[in-house]
Amino acid sequence: MSVKKVAILGSTGSIGVNTLDVIRAHPDRFQVVALTAAKQIERLAEQCIEFNPAIAVVADADGAAQLSRLLQEKKISTQVLYGPGALVSAVTESGCDTVMAAIVGAAGLVPALAAAQAGKRVLLANKEALVMSGDLFMQAMKAGGGELLPIDSEHNAIFQCLPDRFTKNPLDHLGVEELWLTASGGPFRDMPITDLANITPEQACAHPNWVMGRKISVDSATMMNKGLEVIEAFWLFGLPLNQIKVLIHPQSVVHSMVRYRDGSVLAQMGQPDMRTPIAYGLAWPERIDAGVAPLNLTQLAGLSFSEPNLAQFPCLSLAFAAAKTGGTAPAILNAANEIAVAAFLDEGLPYLKIAEVVERTLNAVPSVSAGSLETILSADTKARQIASDFIRDIR
Repeated sequence: MSVKKVAILGSTGSIGVNTLDVIRAHPDRFQVVALTAAKQIERLAEQCIEFNPAIAVVADADGAAQLSRLLQEKKISTQVLYGPGALVSAVTESGCDTVMAAIVGAAGLVPALAAAQAGKRVLLANKEALVMSGDLFMQAMKAGGGELLPIDSEHNAIFQCLPDRFTKNPLDHLGVEELWLTASGGPFRDMPITDLANITPEQACAHPNWVMGRKISVDSATMMNKGLEVIEAFWLFGLPLNQIKVLIHPQSVVHSMVRYRDGSVLAQMGQPDMRTPIAYGLAWPERIDAGVAPLNLTQLAGLSFSEPNLAQFPCLSLAFAAAKTGGTAPAILNAANEIAVAAFLDEGLPYLKIAEVVERTLNAVPSVSAGSLETILSADTKARQIASDFIRDIR
């Protein structure tokens, strides 16, 4: 059994920490060769001291100097780099064969593309790689000849419910009729939209089932997260948008389903614990212990499913609209949402204004063909500026 060499982009976030937890339990299978983080220098230093990667990357020179001091004190020889270009170096110069792409936001796009182009096994937990540049990313995966394994619990579930020969055949050739992405509905699923005006960041981040970072927790509350996942599923699996559905499933036990032409529906079930899809991606096609407690169906009172109310979750509706428009519209959607969510978390933008900022930005920035990375990043930059302007007007 060969040892897989793993680079973790975003190692101090929840996906990165869970990835290291799985790797820690299987030292004979995995070696960490690169770790990256933006600002959590002390946590990254602890990870480097434990796993001794060849390369560690941080956001800026001050962080690099701080990390270098901490590692020198422990006589750790990890090379410390900084800046966006160094994220690519973590992929191309660390000797890795597997890349966990878990940087939240548009910052993760370029290194994820680099991993695809370099023919790595890409464990994709960064939504933006497909939301912003789905066509380019899938072309890069094909050209690089690597393996793409989705880590989002929903897409990983769908991947598990598809035949092994999916990687070589379009889904319509395999009898697939629909993909059903399940959504918990977040903390406000039963709350009328009129009661959401005074929601605080603490309330929005209190997810009922999953432990996640603040930004993705807000996206779960607004269901923008599920809208972005619809766009991801479109690129990952190649079905038309009208065959990708969303179902509210409060228990978060069924992680997603696939409906086949013969009437069969295959579902992947498990605890709401990201170590399951992470372990699946790291070891595929084998299955290894993820450290997750077994699912005991006899202890579940029941499983329920319902269609989402798009009036209550306007961000989900906006995401479907952007996906249908195509081109740079999903990148504009994503950029506006990132700015609006950050303003809600840090600057007091009212919760209900998140969707308004995204909608106004989509209307203000024309969508064009997403034919190059430069075009996509230009749309991203413009959308961020316009969203920021709208937020100033709202205040």
